[in-house]
Amino acid sequence: MSKTPQESAVEKIKKSSRGLRGTIVESLADEHTGAIREDDQNLIKFHGMYIQDDRDRREERATKKLERLYSFMIRLRLAGGFLTAEQWEGLHHIAGDYSTGIIKITTRQTVQLHGIVKSHIKPTLQAFDKYKLDSICTCGDVNRNVTATAHPQVSPIHGEVFQLANDISILLLPKTRAYYEIWLDEAPLTTAEPEPDPLYENRYLPRKFKIGIAIPPSNDVDVYTNDIALVAIVEKGKIKGFNLAIGGGMGTTHGNAETYPRLATTIGYVPYKALKNALQNAEIPDVLEKNPLLKAVYEVLTVQRDFGNRVDRKLSRLKYTVDKLGVEGFKAELEKRIGFKLEPAKPVNLTHRTDDYGWHQNHAGLWYYTAFVENGRVLDDENVQFKTAFLAIAQARKANFRFSCNQNLILSDIKTEDKAWIEAVLAKHGISQLTENASVVRKSAIACVSFNTCPLALAEGQRYLPDLITKIEPILVKHKLQKDDISIRMTGCPNGCARPYAAEIGFVGTHYGRYNLMLGAKPDGTRLNRLYKESLNETEILGELDTLFGQYAKQRKSKESFGDFVQRTVFEG
Repeated sequence: MSKTPQESAVEKIKKSSRGLRGTIVESLADEHTGAIREDDQNLIKFHGMYIQDDRDRREERATKKLERLYSFMIRLRLAGGFLTAEQWEGLHHIAGDYSTGIIKITTRQTVQLHGIVKSHIKPTLQAFDKYKLDSICTCGDVNRNVTATAHPQVSPIHGEVFQLANDISILLLPKTRAYYEIWLDEAPLTTAEPEPDPLYENRYLPRKFKIGIAIPPSNDVDVYTNDIALVAIVEKGKIKGFNLAIGGGMGTTHGNAETYPRLATTIGYVPYKALKNALQNAEIPDVLEKNPLLKAVYEVLTVQRDFGNRVDRKLSRLKYTVDKLGVEGFKAELEKRIGFKLEPAKPVNLTHRTDDYGWHQNHAGLWYYTAFVENGRVLDDENVQFKTAFLAIAQARKANFRFSCNQNLILSDIKTEDKAWIEAVLAKHGISQLTENASVVRKSAIACVSFNTCPLALAEGQRYLPDLITKIEPILVKHKLQKDDISIRMTGCPNGCARPYAAEIGFVGTHYGRYNLMLGAKPDGTRLNRLYKESLNETEILGELDTLFGQYAKQRKSKESFGDFVQRTVFEG
């Protein structure tokens, strides 16, 4: 008789954690190490942080028989990617007091701080709480930061979609008060059993879960790379509903053919009627009954909770559950739980994923400036002083701050009378010059953090991609392609945080200094790329691109993108 497969070790840790509490308090009190207990390293993710160490110094410290130089990364929960001026000012000072000082804009429309030592975690989170900010569930096996089309200039309905992102974020928070007890000194739980949680129960989800909302024609959120993709259907300036797609996800594992990137599959359309302050002072069951879209989103998570793989974490994302049940099987289970049939999907037209740089004005007459922030690293150097400029703008209370999934920052809600002052600040600190002068390909490139802090990294990411772009730019000029918007993305491992499989040119680290070259994604984000060549070094990468760019320049069809050209001539030809 075959034995029932055992649940993974992480599943046991979650179930025995008393609502994600574990022994985190005891780990924090241990002054003999900069780390925390192994089980707590899994639980602390649910509180919005990862333990890391300085990998540049591992060998040196090992030689001296010293413990690794441990620190923590903390990521904020910012549905739709928004901070007030006051919150940005607070973030600036918190970063300086407790972290490396660099504010990192992520590929999921939020910010994270690195280099926080164990004794500074609690003061950091308490400082954030003063600005009504938290890091609850930005990591771990739960729904993470909900992304939404970033730029209000896209459509008058932006505010409604932003509110929806926030509603979904609140709806899918766990019920445990562990975060508030451990970090904010709320009175501790006095019972043996944790708080009841109808959604997550005591096991949470099998793996991380991501949701994105797009407003056509913009696909700046790379909506189909999410576990749930919601695409707004707009008629005469009003949201009528959303197409619902499921099963997107980027992560793979080198050498494991059972793992793969996948775009979400559209399974239907859900009518939508916004409920003002839907989750304020209302019971969740009542909200779900009144809002079919929130009901559908909620129940997709319950299907994943109940059917997802809890044995092999490499096969535990929603995409594998969808493929195991079959799209129609998953849809049938979902419809049974929501109590209504999904309508046929509506046609959509997504045209681009890039950010709209520079100045734009929205329907209400407010101004917005999108600044290019290479790989999302907000810092001051000899060429550009992001932190100084943004702090001055925040202190003047002349703009709010938004983030894009392309790791850029949008100064928002600027009055006409304040525009000239902000223009002067941006010019003084080199931001407008950088934004205007950076090449098209550089401004569309994305990289993950990778070395020196990510424990999964096999190769460089954000530290290397700018230099590689500098070497790619002359090749583009050589073939007169410097004005072509070709998406390039790099990750230091196959986990795919920078969504490299959805790029026209994707670099996925295999060893230090070597990358798989992935080619042929569709520029609008509706087709993934494929493996072209394995484990190339820089010289080989530049040689391959030189040849391909030359062929593209001579043989492309009218208005054909580089990704479509490669798909047609290399993979289909």
